[in-house]
Parts: sequence; structure tokens; C-alpha cells
Amino acid sequence: MSCTTILVGKQASNDGSTMVARTDDGHFDVKKMIVMDPKKQPRKYKSVISHVEIELPDNPMRYTACPSVDLKHGIWAATGINEANVGMTATETITSNPRVLAADPLVEMKEAKGRTKMVPGGIGEEDFVILVLPYIHTAREGVLRLASLLEQYGTYEMNGIAFNDENEAWWLETIGGHHWMARRVPDNRVVINPNQWGMDGFDLNDAFGEQKENLCSADLREFISENHLDLNQEAGLFNPRDIFGSHTDMDHIYNTPRAWFMARYLMPHRYRWDGENADFTPESENIPWSIVPERKVAAEDVKYMLSSHFQGTPYNPYAKHDNGQRGIYRPIGINRTGVTSICQIRSDVPDAIKGIEWICFGSTTFSAMLPVYTNVSRLPRYLTDVTLDTSTENFYWGSRLIGALADPCYGSSIQNIERYHNAVITRGRQLIREYDRIMIENNNFSLMEEANRKLCDMAKEETIKTLNKVLLEATIHMKNGYNRADN
Repeated sequence: MSCTTILVGKQASNDGSTMVARTDDGHFDVKKMIVMDPKKQPRKYKSVISHVEIELPDNPMRYTACPSVDLKHGIWAATGINEANVGMTATETITSNPRVLAADPLVEMKEAKGRTKMVPGGIGEEDFVILVLPYIHTAREGVLRLASLLEQYGTYEMNGIAFNDENEAWWLETIGGHHWMARRVPDNRVVINPNQWGMDGFDLNDAFGEQKENLCSADLREFISENHLDLNQEAGLFNPRDIFGSHTDMDHIYNTPRAWFMARYLMPHRYRWDGENADFTPESENIPWSIVPERKVAAEDVKYMLSSHFQGTPYNPYAKHDNGQRGIYRPIGINRTGVTSICQIRSDVPDAIKGIEWICFGSTTFSAMLPVYTNVSRLPRYLTDVTLDTSTENFYWGSRLIGALADPCYGSSIQNIERYHNAVITRGRQLIREYDRIMIENNNFSLMEEANRKLCDMAKEETIKTLNKVLLEATIHMKNGYNRADN
């Protein structure tokens, strides 16, 4: 998936929570949000894409997921939070290089030919959430469980996967078919990752020692040495991005500009981002992977970055005047996004209500972000009852319609879009605050489903209101408009 991921350490957030967030940029995939009942979790899993079959443990937990509505290509659960308050988002498709892929080839399914039987492939984005999230109690456990599956079955694609619990956020990147490395996000930092190999530093001594903040394949040192992968000139320097990543012209158009925008937003004064003497440009290959932000980061900041279309820069595709640079880089907020979520695990509330998932369907540039409690047995129909047919009765299609109508008349619609975003997130926060207080004061946490219903009722009200406004704007700007006075 062509996605963008952000991870926030607990000291970098405004409220002491950890957050992992990602845009799931598929091919206009129709998505919904559900709660997976442990009784419905399979005990033997079979991938649609690779046909690999995997026996699963007998003790799954309940978890939220954002699967595809059309299951012909598999579940693609995308993201979720389980009842142990562990979040997961999978997967950011990342890049590599021929040296790595030749040394440890991707495990792709081989079709049956003549008397040769079909050979299953490895695991991938279709499978990760359902194979891992129901069985882990910490973010670190998520890394270790996924790592063991990668070593056993391999993968058919390069992946970046994020996990978080109330204390830690972790990032895992796959290396070829079977190798991997993972880092704990420093508490005071924010990680930005746009569809390419991300990690630009790694402590091998820790990974092969105490393993406090670094984990990797047991044979990673030998793998690097035997295959002559280390390109670093400086003795003692270990930069995984140079060893395992890519350095292509396409990265400069498709990937690094997104990192540039996010880093620019998080550190506007620390570096020079524009002009001839810029420290970093949209095509710089050395934009930091993890950043100490100049101010604390809230869910609204994560949403803003993931909605980016290079606003405030010469590269904004909606700019009125073109200086020759308008729209030359791939934006973060893109038309084909299916779902975006922020898995937020709070540490200042009781366990029952720690998990909040902020959900957004369709293009993040135009769609609103709605918070819901995750420790529930079911979610409102406004999130779950999504079909392949267009409708105004669910959040997915309402969001898609707003984006499609507002995009062609951006200048006259953006004010309505901004008001929509602010209304949903403000009223959403008010409801979360209200129900947090009521449930804590009464030591009664059975009201989460009621809260989610009110949240969805509010989102539907604001979505229909905005849909009415952008439909009018789109109608006014139809090319066949004509007045008698125009004669």
C-alpha cells in the first residue's frame, strides 16, 4: 500500500498518550470499521493472495479492524486496537534495493504448472493484523510475534509495521523475504515514514545485548557481512537506510517530499526548509526519521500532517497561480485513500477506556477524523454497515462524496471543509471528555457503546450538513450554468 505513517512517543504527545497513525492508500478500497469477536477469529488462516495457511492460537482477544468490504482480495484488516489496549497499523509499503532482495528474495506464490504443484507465498499486508493483533499484550510482544511469523513464513513485500501500548511505540521494517529490524520510538520523538525505508540509525550492540530499544534478526550481522551490504564509509557508523533502503529518482518525487512536509511542520524553526540555502529540500534523502518536535503533538496535528497537499508551499496542487512547481510532488492526502486511523493509547485514564481510535475514511484532505472508544463488543452501524453501493447512511461513503464534490471547487469549498473538520473533532472531544468523566466518577464503563452511538450520530449530522453545502457549491460551478443576463 502507498501509505504514510506517523508514530508519537508519550512525552512528545500533548496528553502523555502514544499514537500510531497511517493513511491506507489503496485503490479506492471500500472500507468499514468493525469489532472482531474472538469467537469469529479463525483458528486456521488462509491468505487469499499468497495461499499460505497458518495455524493460530486458541486464545484470541477482541479487537477493532478496518477490513475491506469486498473480500475478493482478502480481509486487509489494516489497523486496530485490541482489548489489552495494544494498537497496530500494518502496513506501510517500503522500499529496498537489489542487493538485499537478491540475498534474501521475497517469498512469492508460485502458480501450479503442469505436474508442479502450487507453492504458497509468504505473509503480507493482507494478513498481518489478523495474525498478530488478537494475541499480543504489549507493543514489544507485537514485534516479536510478527518477527517469528516473518522468519517462519517469509513475506512477499517490503513492509513497515507500527505497534503501541500506553508506554511504548515500536516500528518494525522487513528486510528482504525473512529478515527484519525494529526500534522503540524514543518517548520524546515523533517518527515520520513515507513509503520508503525509514530507520536512519540502529544500535546493533543493544539489539545483540540487552535489547532495550532495538531488536532484529539473530543473524543480521552475518547477513550484512556475507552479502557485502554495508555501504557506510565511516567506521562504526550504521545507517540502515543506506544499507537496506533505496535511493532512486522516484523516491525524490513520491516519498521524500512527504517526509519534508511533516518534518517542516514539526520543526519549523530549527532548520531552514525553503530557499536556496535550505537545510532540507523536498528531495533530500537525509530527512530525519525521528524528530523531537518543537511543541507537543496532538491528534489534530497528526490529522493535519496526514491531510497534507503541500499547503503553504509552491507545490500545492490547489494553488491559484502556477510557478512551474504546482502539483509536482505526491501529496500525503490523496484521492485513493480508503481509511486513515490514529490508534491512541492513553495513560491517564482507567484501563477500560484507554484505547481511542480516530477514524477517517476517504481522502484525508477533505474527510473528518472521528474518535471512538475501542473496548466495546460492537460499533454503530454508521461505521460498520458499509456496502459497495454509494450511500449517505454511513461514514465511509459520506466522506468519499464530500471529497469528490469539494475537490473540483476547492477555493469555494475549503471553508466548509475546515468548519466540518473542526466541528467533528471538537464535538468528538467534548463527548469523549463527558463520557470519560461520567464513567470514571461512577466507576461504570458500560457506557462506551452509548458514547460511540452519540459520536456517530454527531458525525452523521455534520457530514450531511457539509455534504449539502459542497453539493450546492459543486452545482453552482457546473460548466453548463447560464443566466438570462448572460445573453
